[in-house]
Amino acid sequence: MNHEDHRRHMSGEHSARATVSEAEHVDHTTHGQAMPEGHAHSAVDEEHAVHQHGQHAGHSTAMFKNKFWLSLALSVPVVYFSPMFAHLLGYHIPEFPGSSWIPPVLGSLIYFYGGTPFLKGGWTELRSRQPGMMLLIAMAITVAFVASWITTLGIGNFNLDFWWELALLVVIMLLGHWIEMRALGSARGALDALAELLPDEAERITEHGTETVSISELSVNDVVLVRSGARLPADGEIIEGRAELDESMITGESKTVPRGPGDTVVAGTVATDSAVRIRVGAVGTDTALAGIQRLVAEAQASSSRAQALADKAAAFLFYFALGAGIITFIAWVLLGSPDEAVIRTVTVLVIACPHALGLAIPLVIAISTEQAARAGVLIKNRMALERMRTIDVVLFDKTGTLTKGQPGLTGIAAIEGMNDDDVLALAAAVEADSEHPSARAIVTAARNHGLRVPAASGFASLTGRGVKADVGASAVMVGGPNLIAAEGLDVPGEIREQTRPWVQRGASVLHVIRDGQVIGAVSLEDEVREESRQAITALQKRGIRVAMITGDAQQVADAVAAELNIDEVFAQVLPQDKDKKVGELQSRGLKVAMVGDGVNDSPALARAEVGIAIGAGTDVAMESAGVVLAGNDPRAVLSMVDLSRASYRKMIQNLIWATGYNIIAVPLAAGVLAFAGVAISPAVAAVLMSVSTIVVALNAQLLRRIKLDPAAVR
Repeated sequence: MNHEDHRRHMSGEHSARATVSEAEHVDHTTHGQAMPEGHAHSAVDEEHAVHQHGQHAGHSTAMFKNKFWLSLALSVPVVYFSPMFAHLLGYHIPEFPGSSWIPPVLGSLIYFYGGTPFLKGGWTELRSRQPGMMLLIAMAITVAFVASWITTLGIGNFNLDFWWELALLVVIMLLGHWIEMRALGSARGALDALAELLPDEAERITEHGTETVSISELSVNDVVLVRSGARLPADGEIIEGRAELDESMITGESKTVPRGPGDTVVAGTVATDSAVRIRVGAVGTDTALAGIQRLVAEAQASSSRAQALADKAAAFLFYFALGAGIITFIAWVLLGSPDEAVIRTVTVLVIACPHALGLAIPLVIAISTEQAARAGVLIKNRMALERMRTIDVVLFDKTGTLTKGQPGLTGIAAIEGMNDDDVLALAAAVEADSEHPSARAIVTAARNHGLRVPAASGFASLTGRGVKADVGASAVMVGGPNLIAAEGLDVPGEIREQTRPWVQRGASVLHVIRDGQVIGAVSLEDEVREESRQAITALQKRGIRVAMITGDAQQVADAVAAELNIDEVFAQVLPQDKDKKVGELQSRGLKVAMVGDGVNDSPALARAEVGIAIGAGTDVAMESAGVVLAGNDPRAVLSMVDLSRASYRKMIQNLIWATGYNIIAVPLAAGVLAFAGVAISPAVAAVLMSVSTIVVALNAQLLRRIKLDPAAVR
């Protein structure tokens, strides 16, 4: 089974809905938060993303989209037949029986149909005593609804026809929330992606032979057969056979690990070269994979509960508008104008509704998301984008992120009388028929060196030791220390001297043996990406520290860190410790962005302030992260830093405009300058509100001028 096959297996290409999926499920809210333990969910997709704190009243993206389009269609006749709007633009409304009832009837439909999520959300905020955007919108549309009906029914001497304003307010807010939720939509749940790492079925060995069963039918002490290239269905112990296991999903180690009788093995890992028999030791929620699921759930639940900036501004505006409305009413009553008190109070409460504020953040998010996607950065969580500008340290996983995740030839040693090309050519000849990643690295290196590789015959795999074949008249073997020990050979001193530094930095050393004599050796190491060096240098120039975390040995990690000039290294780290290392950095007061690509990175991705998954990695890593890099270029992290800082500036500018406009317009609507003949009528207030929305929208569009190109990192 080749490396690409391993990748597909690790990515859960063969779907499975097995016992692991019984573990806790996490509800991915738009802020990356999780439901408390015990709230089980099925896979959560974009259509079921729910705004944090219930502000979207549990409604879906599709619901906001449908309500927007229908409300928009209903608002057209409401606006056209509105006397206030007709007077404003100076056209004559066609009159026919019932024409005067079009705005109130359709406006009421819009209020109850399109306004429902805001009314529900406002009630939720009121009950929780956390006023925000929803309560402010609910208050404004309710005041407009009641005031408009009072005018329509001729109660009192009021001119408060706000039907068109009510309709446009609901439509604009539905649009804003639809844009926001679409930008924040997530794909499948991380925990379902974890379940996909298990096969659907297992081959259980019985006294009558083998039988294929669902893995949910497996019990402790069952014996299962795992064929070459297959994934292990349960945790257990090998009782027969030897194989090289790809355990990268658990350990983070890039190299396969030899396992034989008596060794403990883990569900979801891959037997790469040989079949083994395993006695099942744990199934379902007791497996290591299910344990990682629980870590992901706990880490997501512990994420920061930061509030969106717009919600904070809306809370301020709610109190400001409510206080201004009360003061306005009392002041005009005391001045002896109760009719004017009602008109002014309603105008204040309607004009305070944040049309611009409702679009200030969603538009910036939508445009930022679009710009990021063009640069290969997929934003899944808006809070991740907002937090990225505050990051103090970026913690990179080594294997598959800073490195290519596959071995490459880094050194050749030869005895006196042989040259490097001769040794490499012989090694490539023997390895030509092998699909092992190390074999492919050797063959590729020989091809890149332009060598003529001789033909080999009689190829055989020596499980756990190496390979052998006949090259011409010579018997040639290639393998590691186990092969040297098994053959009882001595490694020449000159070869030991050349390979010592390789061993010290953790490289895999394979010896080349011809006719019973060690004639050379090659070293294989996980290759560092050139893009990694550029990304790290650019991050450090921006004042951001860079750390690396890996399951590899300390000497391997130190060698990579020295090559890339990394500030801090965490080596030999198991999955649960990766999560803890993020917490350790956070305990120092640092805000952490974690970049990884494997299942073993998932808890850490969820724990960090910003989780960034390499797109070439596994599904679960991408689901646990708030950001996904579509490619495997770590320089794209720089694009996100720059975009985060730019979009934050736009958010602040829009919020200042949206709130500042209200701070000026509300007192004018209240009539504070009425003594000087300056007063804003309800119609003028509505127009000004629309102008503020246009300003915010145009300002957000300026984000499109930002150029994000990972290849141009500086």
